[in-house]
Amino acid sequence: MKVRMLLCTLLTFSFYLSSAQQSIARQWNEELLNAIRLDYARPTIHARNLFHTSVAMYDLWALFDPVAETVFLGKDYKGYTFNFNGITPPGDIESARHEMISYVMYRLLIHRFSASPNATETLNSINTLFNSLGYDSSFVSTDYSTNSYAALGNYFASEIINFGLQDGANEANIYLNRYYTPSNDPLILELYNDNTGINPNLWQPLAFDVFIDQSGNEIPISTPAFLSPEWGEVIPFALKDEDLEIINDNFDCYVYNNPGPPPLIQDSNENGIEDPYKWYFSLVVAWSSHLDPNDATLIDISPASIGNMNINDFPETFEDYKSFYDFENGGDSSMGHLLNPSTGMPYSQQLVKRSDYSRVLAEFWADGPDSETPPGHWFTIMNYVSDHPDIVKQFGGEGPVLTNLEWDIKSYLALGGAMHDAAVNTWGLKGYYDYIRPISAIRYMAGKGQSTDSSLPSYDPHGLPLINDLIELIEIGDPLAGDTNENVNKMKVKSWKGPDYITNPDTDTAGVDWILAEKWWPYQRPTFVTPPFAGYLSGHSTFSRAASEILTLVTGDPFFPSGMGTFDVTQNDFLVFEEGPTENFTLQWATYRDASDQTSLSRIWGGIHPPIDDIKGRIIGEKIGVDAFNLAIQYYNNTLSTESNNIDNQVVLYPNPIINTLNIQANTSLIKAEIYNINGALLNSINISKKNNINLHNLATGLYFIKLIDYNNEVLTTQKIIKK
Repeated sequence: MKVRMLLCTLLTFSFYLSSAQQSIARQWNEELLNAIRLDYARPTIHARNLFHTSVAMYDLWALFDPVAETVFLGKDYKGYTFNFNGITPPGDIESARHEMISYVMYRLLIHRFSASPNATETLNSINTLFNSLGYDSSFVSTDYSTNSYAALGNYFASEIINFGLQDGANEANIYLNRYYTPSNDPLILELYNDNTGINPNLWQPLAFDVFIDQSGNEIPISTPAFLSPEWGEVIPFALKDEDLEIINDNFDCYVYNNPGPPPLIQDSNENGIEDPYKWYFSLVVAWSSHLDPNDATLIDISPASIGNMNINDFPETFEDYKSFYDFENGGDSSMGHLLNPSTGMPYSQQLVKRSDYSRVLAEFWADGPDSETPPGHWFTIMNYVSDHPDIVKQFGGEGPVLTNLEWDIKSYLALGGAMHDAAVNTWGLKGYYDYIRPISAIRYMAGKGQSTDSSLPSYDPHGLPLINDLIELIEIGDPLAGDTNENVNKMKVKSWKGPDYITNPDTDTAGVDWILAEKWWPYQRPTFVTPPFAGYLSGHSTFSRAASEILTLVTGDPFFPSGMGTFDVTQNDFLVFEEGPTENFTLQWATYRDASDQTSLSRIWGGIHPPIDDIKGRIIGEKIGVDAFNLAIQYYNNTLSTESNNIDNQVVLYPNPIINTLNIQANTSLIKAEIYNINGALLNSINISKKNNINLHNLATGLYFIKLIDYNNEVLTTQKIIKK
């Protein structure tokens, strides 16, 4: 079946290494991605899952690293205290990391996916991996005071689970909305009712006979609720308090990096195309006309002609938008790359039908069905890059070559933090601005009439603009006029004809032709149509731009390894809800930003977003990616302030690294300090009841652990120290 076939195709996106070659972090990340594919398609929730699991693995890796600082473990993280009393360093660090990571991931994934619609399959897969690693699922102790690394994994998972129950996501109530209610009544898709009674600036729910989400799960609710309109309240990773506004609009909306409102519909005084709202949504109609497999128009889809756009090229004014996007032909104003920096040669041209390219983009970047949502999709791209035979795993493109484990751990933390922040930022904006989607806006304007010429029939200031050979009035004698001319003077558009023209998706295509504008469809499945949340801003644009910045910074190179990332598309074996494409071709991207920009354009061809949803998402995404990477680097290098590195400032050790003397400041009385080597052997026990410093001049250069014990003979803290 095509649904499963697409899953298999997407999985080939990576140069998969054997499980023996993959790090334990990679194995568990792949397990998480598989769980996401089988779960409900909820990009906000899965961005959070990717972040929390990335932190879980990173912290347990960092625990025995000579430099790195934890994010959660042993910290007061934004109001939640992750208590940690320390643990004796292991004799075999890699084995301990393997065990801790496996237990923390096992417990987290079992918790987060136990209510998945495919829970039996998911939990069986999680258990199969865990058992294959030689671990015991019946071991549930969280008492790591016995120096059990399995217990520490269990304990840390329980703490992250508790943290997640108070982080603003409303997980305890299955992430349900608490305050938001839609302003518009649902659009009943199967009836093609008049849609002119809505507020054309606000989101409209969609009512289905059967709704199947983006992961292929049938939902027992005919009118899906707005997903995560209050997600701005969720505790982020690197989003800054100074970029936050709390704006009350029936409920407190937490809005980061506020870009200002999208354009609202104008009461056009003729010439409606000059209204930005009408231009943006008319462009969606224009690009829908490119989706006909019988259209022989060829375009070069290679990096020689597409890509190489930077943030300074993005439009700001309405006039800039009209220059940036090619209204008639599709695409943007990018000019491509002169040379492949890896080979020093020009990129080879690849001529492909525009209709095949645009239809494949709409499906490939939609991340469904049976895919891993946009944040998960970028993790598959990260894994693809990590597996590439030409990748050199120097973090940031410099310094030592890292082990697979360290590379994966650090990459996942930065990318997970960025994806989570993109969800918090974007859905906070979606909930506040509550902006309309193309299917509602286009059908609304179509019902109103035309806004170009008051001397012509059906003039209305809120109508569609008349555009020759794209948006026109139906006249007597038109094939769409109807048997009794009931459609005369209604609006028609030249667009993809929609799911009504597809009986068998394995063999049929809808094609492009004139249709009643009030029956316009996005290029999506009839059981999905449009994601159940507001449009402004585009989550795809924000996620993708943030991810492209992370990949650029992690690898130290804006270009994919070998100067080009690729994905092969097979003739008549890729599209899910109609047959196609008509030929084999390869998606190609020179840079990570090129892939991100292609993602953004795909949502316009797919009928999901107008251009106004796109650009500001890209701009905010770039900021999110850079900020998340910079914060992750501080954790890797232990350059956060001392104040944030200790629970309640109980203990401060300085200097660290030390030369001879280690100073101790504590808010409680201490009786003893124990020094351990990297293998966990006790080297020295020092009475410090009357001291605030320890002379360690006899200690050899290297990494050690110090355990501080109070008068109750309890371990107050265990911290890493480095002797120069």
